[in-house]
Amino acid sequence: MSPLLEFRVLGPVEVLNDGEEVPLDGSKPRTVLAALLLADNGSVSDVEMSDFLWGHHPPATFNAQIYTYVSRLRKTLLHEVGITRRSRGYDIRLGNCRFDLWEFEEQARLGQSALAAGRFEESAGLLRSALSSWRGPALSGVSEHLTDAEGPRLEEARIAVLESRIEADLALGRHAQLLPELTRLVRLHPLQERFRAQLMTTFYRCNRQADALVLYEEGRRMLADELGIDPGSLLRQVHLAILTADPVLQVPHALRVGVG
Repeated sequence: MSPLLEFRVLGPVEVLNDGEEVPLDGSKPRTVLAALLLADNGSVSDVEMSDFLWGHHPPATFNAQIYTYVSRLRKTLLHEVGITRRSRGYDIRLGNCRFDLWEFEEQARLGQSALAAGRFEESAGLLRSALSSWRGPALSGVSEHLTDAEGPRLEEARIAVLESRIEADLALGRHAQLLPELTRLVRLHPLQERFRAQLMTTFYRCNRQADALVLYEEGRRMLADELGIDPGSLLRQVHLAILTADPVLQVPHALRVGVG
């Protein structure tokens, strides 16, 4: 049986061969590999790859250096993976290899569908499984140029799945267990309104209505001072529900705000 290669970008960029790490020889080959793996249209032009490797100051021999990195990767990744020269660029074909981003996206898709359908236990499990694919900040070990270009969208995808997993747990009545996690997340992401709304709901269900209202006011001031905007509809909805003691806040499965 041929070895099973596994590609990882949701943390340090690495390749595993039957569980053993494959040496990639520095940040430049890792950058080339990660750029190919993340390419939306399946290929990366020489100019794009140069930007990912060197930014606005490529060497005069950038084409030759890219060719060298690709050649080394071809030798390292065995015949199971195809890196092909296209018109002024390269693409990669993984065949039956595993790729952690694909697995994350598939688990996330299934989990979001289950959440929208009200299957909260199933959703929480799937979304938790998706998040387990992350081993740290995505794209560790590549150039800062590639991290700056691709890192934000990967992090946004992780945050969206985390928000939905918390929504599923709230729908299952797990507010007491969520309190420490949500407190930390609001501190790390103070402008993320969904986390703040979820923590407000959690405070309310833990009989801490005053803390929920203080949390709203802190968020309102922060949005006004830093962005010059008012809270969005999600925060306002939860704030009003708290002020009016809306029974919907006490029914775990009823408040499924922000599910989309």
